[in-house]
Amino acid sequence: MHLSSSPVPQGATPDTTTRAWVRMPSGRRLDLLDPTPFDWDDADLALGLARTYRWGGHSAWPLPLSVAQHSISVMLLRRAATPSLSPLDELRELLHDAEEGLLGFDAISVIKPFLGDAFRALTQRLEHMVFLRYGLPAWDAKSHAAHKKADRLAAASEAVHVAGWSAEEVRRTLKIRAAILPEDPLTRYYDCAPWEPWPPALACERFLRELERLTGAAGTASVKPASIKPAP
Repeated sequence: MHLSSSPVPQGATPDTTTRAWVRMPSGRRLDLLDPTPFDWDDADLALGLARTYRWGGHSAWPLPLSVAQHSISVMLLRRAATPSLSPLDELRELLHDAEEGLLGFDAISVIKPFLGDAFRALTQRLEHMVFLRYGLPAWDAKSHAAHKKADRLAAASEAVHVAGWSAEEVRRTLKIRAAILPEDPLTRYYDCAPWEPWPPALACERFLRELERLTGAAGTASVKPASIKPAP
């Protein structure tokens, strides 16, 4: 199994004297400071992402946009750009923000510098556990660049169509240079209203369906503790 990059920045180690348990809907317990890959099930993750919101929860619609819905959009954009994308690579796209669903928080970019190295270490540990749990390969330079292109394309389009920013504000204020899509990539896939955020229950259902489809296709649904090796 391929592992993601080291989950903890140099010099930032978890405080093992403190526990920060989060009880999952399944009944499992996730220690945010010392997580393992088996502290949640797929439904826990899907629900967490469906209830975690992009753009600080702000929206021009009645509902905010969930990270679950955004994640499916990015996956579809990567698939459209690379028709030969493997199920495992699609799964990595779907799970690119998975740690936010475990944490229940998507920090907007402008506050991340104020959260500091400890918060960055926490999120990287969670991301590392996600990569271990689902057998995801680490990003290489080429795949990460392609991912970021799809992610920025989704972000620019969401900013205008969902959060209510103008195209000029996206470029000047948000510093996102990606194009703004006129068509929602989700509309053809789900026959849904373009750019409208889904209710949490629907976002959870659709994300979980994609997660189960891709783990089955990629052969990672049966990853067991014995098959996971610690990072060097």
